[in-house]
Formats: sequence, C-alpha cells, structure tokens
Amino acid sequence: MHAQLSYLTADPAALDKVVTWAERGREVHAGAPGSLGLTLTGDRERGTVLLVWFWVSGDAMREYEKDLAPWREQALGAGAATLTVERYRIGSHAVPQRPTEGAGVRVLRVQTDPDRIEAVVQAYEDVELPWLLEADGFCTSVLLLDPGTGQGCQQTVWRDADALAASRGRAAVARADAVAAAAMSVLSLEEHRLLLTTATLPRHDVAVG
Repeated sequence: MHAQLSYLTADPAALDKVVTWAERGREVHAGAPGSLGLTLTGDRERGTVLLVWFWVSGDAMREYEKDLAPWREQALGAGAATLTVERYRIGSHAVPQRPTEGAGVRVLRVQTDPDRIEAVVQAYEDVELPWLLEADGFCTSVLLLDPGTGQGCQQTVWRDADALAASRGRAAVARADAVAAAAMSVLSLEEHRLLLTTATLPRHDVAVG
C-alpha cells in the first residue's frame, strides 16, 4: 500500500476554507480506483494541515495523480499559503478501532539512511506497536516510509485530546528506544486534531522494503 501526503500551511483564520476544499475533494474523488480513503488532520492554532490519501498500490496512486493535481492546486486559492506533496509506502499500520472527528493526532517525522528502512519498520513493530496496542484511547497508527530517501512519517490517532496528552510520556520513551534501535533522527513532532477521515485501511499489516 502507498500514501500521498500533502502538508499545508495557512492563516489560522482561513483554515475552515482549507477543510472545505478537502471535503470537496473527498466527494469528487470518492470513487477513484484503488483509493483507500483519506485522513485530514490540523492544528487550528498554528494553521497547519496534513492530508494523507491512501492507495492500494503505487500504480494506483500514480495513475490517479493527474486527476488529483488540479484539485490539489486549488488549495492555494482556498486559503492555503503553502503546499508540499510527498509520496510514501505504508511500512506498517494498525487500526484496532476507528477514530472519530476531533480525535487527537501525533505526527512524527523521521530520517534515516535508505538502507536502514527495514530497521525502522522492525523498531516500530518491536518497540512502539506493542505498547500502543495496550494504551488506553489508542485508535490507529500508520508508518509511512520513502525507501529512496530514508524519510518517514508516523501518525498515531487517539480517542480524544485527553488520551493524546496522557500518552506523551510513554510515547517519548518508546520514541527514544526506536530511534536508537533504527539509527533514526527525529525531524519534527506535531500534535493535531482529526478533522476528517474516510480511511479504510485493514486492521493491521506489515510491508517491509
């Protein structure tokens, strides 16, 4: 499975317009062949938005790219100040329960050597996933990886803002252990709210490489 990630920044006052743009895209492209839906998360205070569109394969993602491009460009007219697009493989994910809008989201960006990608997946599976599956309020987690650059993005979703806050200490410990195990560098850490989701990923899957 693959994912196309769009990272947007906007005037916080214009964030609702960006959300409306994303909702319109969901309606227009709902029937895209190979689509597994999308998640839209954001930080309304800082004006940042993360849109992740999931696909059954890299071919399906690339095939629909030309159809998504015009819609994506409309984001700048809808209130977004900047838009960056990235493409990833889904290295691993878990969906023990489906989240609802308003859920808390942690977004972690990491970097490693491309030849360490399998080690990143292993660290996620061995170090982070076990405690996540037992944590109160945990809903979903997805690990996105680019084997060509060694860049990755992990998104974990929690029942609500309180569950997200309560997980911070344990997440920090697991993050440090995973970083050491996979020789990763942490690029950024953000907390968002889930604004919209139509994602239909299966409950759990692992795909190394």
